[in-house]
Amino acid sequence: MQPLNTPIRDWAGLRVWVIGASSGIGAALAQEALQAGARVALSARRAERLQTVAAGHPQALVAAFDILDKPAWRQRHDEICTQFGGIDLTIFCAADYRPERSWEIDAESAAHTLATNLGSVYTGLTTVLPDMLARGSGGIAIVASVAGYFGLPNASVYGPSKAALINLAELLYVDLRPRGISVYLINPGFVQTPLTAKNEFTMPALQTPQAAARAIRDGIASGRFEIHFPRRFTLALKLLRWLPYRLRFPLISRLVRT
Repeated sequence: MQPLNTPIRDWAGLRVWVIGASSGIGAALAQEALQAGARVALSARRAERLQTVAAGHPQALVAAFDILDKPAWRQRHDEICTQFGGIDLTIFCAADYRPERSWEIDAESAAHTLATNLGSVYTGLTTVLPDMLARGSGGIAIVASVAGYFGLPNASVYGPSKAALINLAELLYVDLRPRGISVYLINPGFVQTPLTAKNEFTMPALQTPQAAARAIRDGIASGRFEIHFPRRFTLALKLLRWLPYRLRFPLISRLVRT
């Protein structure tokens, strides 16, 4: 079967920009790409954490900035392009998360989560797409979550932001693939990160950031559109997603009580 995207099997010399590379999946994915020979620009607010991730890799470029600072996007993009000569693959990993039920939502916190998880991706897209469209090649990878498959308690703001990213990736694929740009939608299950450390419940099929990074690289190498993992967990959620509401709601309520 023909892959939906152009497979990337050889990362040697690939010019990659990882946004949200200071910890978790982003840091592990940046290191995975660096070890595979890619030239990687690492971005997040904390320059010292980025330096740690980049240590020992001369082909790494630390490009720290606040993703909510819209003018800074263009500045960093231009600096990276000057150093690398362009960007082949941009990976949006930055995220904010606060576990909360619907009656615990704080307006200011919700606005920050939405700006981080969703708004910053739009700013990033308007920054990187013009160059990719001009040359008719490149790739966009968006890290969403299985929390965006359907409404789940404790993800009152995070879940809807990730659902929006799933929708965005789908429409981007339809728009951009005919123009030579690959689009990858990444939907992880539970991964050991500073964000999931906030959860007070047992997380099924919990995996390391390194395992997540390998799954993402394998998915990109296969040219898949949706890269979801671990599959024993994500496939079960996909089945639950197809259930009618009359059956799905009681199951979700039972899971919350346990």
